[in-house]
Amino acid sequence: MSIDRVFAALLVAAGLAAAGWTVSQGLERFRMSDRTVTVKGLAEREVESDFVVWTLTFRRAGNDFGEVQRALVSDRERATDFLRKAGLQDAEVEVRPLQVADAYSREYSQPNQHMRFTGSGQVLVKSARVGEVARAALAIDPLIQAGLVIEGGEGPRYQLRGFNEVKGPLLAEATRNAREQASRFAAEAGAALGPLKSANQGVIRISGDDGGDYDDGSARVKRLRVVSTFEYELR
Repeated sequence: MSIDRVFAALLVAAGLAAAGWTVSQGLERFRMSDRTVTVKGLAEREVESDFVVWTLTFRRAGNDFGEVQRALVSDRERATDFLRKAGLQDAEVEVRPLQVADAYSREYSQPNQHMRFTGSGQVLVKSARVGEVARAALAIDPLIQAGLVIEGGEGPRYQLRGFNEVKGPLLAEATRNAREQASRFAAEAGAALGPLKSANQGVIRISGDDGGDYDDGSARVKRLRVVSTFEYELR
C-alpha cells in the first residue's frame, strides 16, 4: 500500500472517531465538502399549570320521577355548598341542567326494568386558582360519604393556558444549547463558527411530570421538552 493511501486511511479513521465522540455531544451532521455542521439543541423545564377544570357528575335512579328529581336537586346543592366552603367563588362554578330519563320511553326498553328513571346532574369548576381546586379535590371524601354518587372520579384536569409565555424562553434555551455545541465542535475541528444557515425549532412536547409520554391533564406540573435543529457554516 502506498504512503498516500495509508495517509488517506488514517484521515478517514480519525474523522470517524471524532464523529463518534461528537454525536454523543449533540452533533447531528458534519459535512467537510461545504463546511457546515448540523447540531440539535435540547431544552426541558417543568411548569406549573395555570388553569383547572373539574367536572363533578352525580347520578340517581328510582321508580318515582319526583323522588329522583328531588334527590338530584339535593345532590346539586350539596355539591355547590361544598365548593363554596372550599373557597371557590360563584363565578368559578357552573351548574348544568339536571337530566332525568324514563327507561320505559326508550324504543327498545324492557318492561321489567329494575329502575324506571335514571337521572344525572353536573357541576363544573373552571378556575385559574389551581391550588384551591386541587385542595378541594383532595377533601371530597366527606361529600361522598354523605351519599353523593360521583361518576368517573377522574379528578381535576389541569391546563397550561400561558403556553406562549413559556414557549419563547424554552426555544431560546434550545438555541443557546445548540450554538454552544456547534462552537465547541468548531474549536475542536480547528475552525471558526460561521453564520446560521438554517433552523428548525421542532415541536414542543408537553407531558405530565409522572414520566408519561403525553399530557392527559391529570398532572398539575407539566414537563415541556423541545429538540431544535440548526445548521451553521464553518470558516
